[in-house]
Amino acid sequence: MGRIATCFERLHQDGRKALVAYIVAGDPSPDVTVPLMHVMVDAGVSMIELGVPFTDPEADGPVIQNAADRALAQGVSLADALLLAKSFRENDDQTPIVLMGYLNPIESMGYEAFSEAASGAGVDGTITVNIPPEEAGVLDGFLIDHGIDPVYLLAPTTTDSRADVIFEHTRGFAYYVSLKGTTGASTIQVASVTENLDRLKPKATVPLLVGFGIKNGEMAKDISRLCDGVVVGAAIVGLMEAHQNDTSALIPAVGDLVAEMRAAMDGVALSA
Repeated sequence: MGRIATCFERLHQDGRKALVAYIVAGDPSPDVTVPLMHVMVDAGVSMIELGVPFTDPEADGPVIQNAADRALAQGVSLADALLLAKSFRENDDQTPIVLMGYLNPIESMGYEAFSEAASGAGVDGTITVNIPPEEAGVLDGFLIDHGIDPVYLLAPTTTDSRADVIFEHTRGFAYYVSLKGTTGASTIQVASVTENLDRLKPKATVPLLVGFGIKNGEMAKDISRLCDGVVVGAAIVGLMEAHQNDTSALIPAVGDLVAEMRAAMDGVALSA
């Protein structure tokens, strides 16, 4: 059993929901990424989505686009993201890492070479935003052969028949994008998410996570009650942008936000 499946099994046994945190590899500098990953895990993160910097991240709003720009300005590449994942693995062999990004850098590296390198770095899953499952057969084959779960996205506009296709192909979990638009674009609407999840959950073959628009502990709690866990990205990356010139403030600020979300999801009051 891989790390992602083990993570969900452990959470289920403990009666808890997954808290998944997204950061961009190399933002605001490469030497911050691995220490921040460890701090987030210590604060209660179940799984880490490590974003690969890309010049044209069409699914991402300004906050995450700016994070990618900061990393790219320092020359951070897909290969560097894998090195950071490998460095994290030196002290954490349990927390799943899902690499999130776009197909173009993978195309450049080559499907087989990427799958082998990602596996060697300790990556457990991939979310490749701009490739549909119908066109991903070759890539998915290499990923699965190397023990990596290809994860696919669902949206408010996903039809029932399309959801069946997504659940047929996704592994590890499925990611429901709660909003129409880019990351950080709006505030999540619980009623709309509830309606769509009621339709999608009976079809689910894997755990179902919800992301986009989750900004604080109260929102994380409300949404996590409806599914198997939440993904938080722009709220974390926005804090990183605010503290980009002060690492000593950045890391604890992110840790505090994550701890607030974890406590709210677990129904535990944070001590003053």
